[in-house]
Amino acid sequence: MRGAVEQTTRQIGKSIVAGSTLLPCRLRTLAEYLTVCAALAGLTYGGFVLQINLLTISFIYLLVVVSVASLFGFWQASLISLLAVACLDYFFTQPILHFYMTDPREAVALAAFEITTIVISRLSAKELRSSRKAAAHRVEMEQLYELSRSSLLLDLRQPQGPQLVVLIHRIFDARAVALFDMSLGRQDRMGDWGAGEEEVAKECYLRGTPQDAVSTQTWQRVLRAGSASVGALVVRGNLSSLVVDALASLAAIAMDRYQWFEKEERSETAQKSEQLRAAVLDALAHELKTPLTAVQTASSGLLEMGALTDRQCGLVTLINDEAIRLNELCTRLLQTARLDVGYMGLKMEDMNIQELVSHVLASQAVEGGRNRIQVAVDDPALIVRVDRGLLEMILAQYIDNARKYSAPGTPIDIAARKSHTEVLISVHNIGSTIRIEDRDRIFERFYRSPDTKDAVSGTGIGLSVVKKAAGAHHGHVWVISDETEGTTFFLSLPDESRRTR
Repeated sequence: MRGAVEQTTRQIGKSIVAGSTLLPCRLRTLAEYLTVCAALAGLTYGGFVLQINLLTISFIYLLVVVSVASLFGFWQASLISLLAVACLDYFFTQPILHFYMTDPREAVALAAFEITTIVISRLSAKELRSSRKAAAHRVEMEQLYELSRSSLLLDLRQPQGPQLVVLIHRIFDARAVALFDMSLGRQDRMGDWGAGEEEVAKECYLRGTPQDAVSTQTWQRVLRAGSASVGALVVRGNLSSLVVDALASLAAIAMDRYQWFEKEERSETAQKSEQLRAAVLDALAHELKTPLTAVQTASSGLLEMGALTDRQCGLVTLINDEAIRLNELCTRLLQTARLDVGYMGLKMEDMNIQELVSHVLASQAVEGGRNRIQVAVDDPALIVRVDRGLLEMILAQYIDNARKYSAPGTPIDIAARKSHTEVLISVHNIGSTIRIEDRDRIFERFYRSPDTKDAVSGTGIGLSVVKKAAGAHHGHVWVISDETEGTTFFLSLPDESRRTR
């Protein structure tokens, strides 16, 4: 019952709006008719008093009818032409003051007058309609141009909805405007909206189809950017359907431009934040290097001096080992910072893979003995053009990870081979596996797999540096892991020697 009452109230409101729109138009038409009739009556009275002949007064009436057709339209001119014929018959043909004629030639003259006035009125009205359409079209184009120019000056740091609603309402003199922005989930309204129309633009967006109500001059359009819907626009006012379509297109462009600007601003902010973070890491690592070097030197000196008890020797050894570990961590932080800010000062040189692997193994203390590691290089003379320091760091990180996460006593296999376009290096171990959902994330900074982060110590920095170092060489890193086959980390580097041939 309540819904029916609300619907009836809404219909009555729409009827009142339509009636209030048509009333001024009807009053204007009535005023036009009364004005022309008064002018015709005045001419008739003057012509009758002055006893002007039929031919002269006919030309005067013809001018009046043509003027009416040019100013008001065809139907007004047709009505006035009929009144003019009646006046000519009654006041200027024999017998005077009667509606019949004794001379057939006068009847022919009046018929010719009526046909002439209708033809001329038709042509004048057609020209009037064309000129009015052209003027209206020119005004609409000027309004659309002003809106497009003003939309380019909108503040892109603020939502576009409130700004667009104000522009459309002002430029097109609309009675009411509502705009729904899907990305922000907000609706902005301005003008005379009735009860039950609070969510009119949102309802249009959810419906997904345009809708026009000519009686209330309400136009609804869905805003689209490409194939996606970005919102909806509802305008109430004396506008054409083509203008509303153009309004919807301009509003969609403005909203899409705002979304792209917001994304670009977020990306720029994130980039600046990343550069600041990298600069802080670089400064911190540099500051830590000096005291760590002093600690490591002092602990090594104490061990060399001897004369320490077993307990003291153990404590000094612990200090020395942790100082070395912190020093390596600072080195990785420095490498990360330089790679993050796009440091591309790579010292590229041709390196023998087998010799490079042997050098890394010699400089790294491997738990369980050197015999755990097996190296297989397809071609002992395999050469790759890289930055030696970065490649050594990648291999050291891969080998260190394999040592930490492999089962005790199991082998660690290092392999290298060359394909048509790249050099592929892999490090394989048997031990804990990596979940599928973690195989990409472990290369992110500070991320550690929940399955192993408590079992093995680490910082989550090493593999992120590996990824950036590989990217600096235009290479790629990835991992495969299986309970039966084990875990293998891969590094692919482009074959620069093949490119330079």
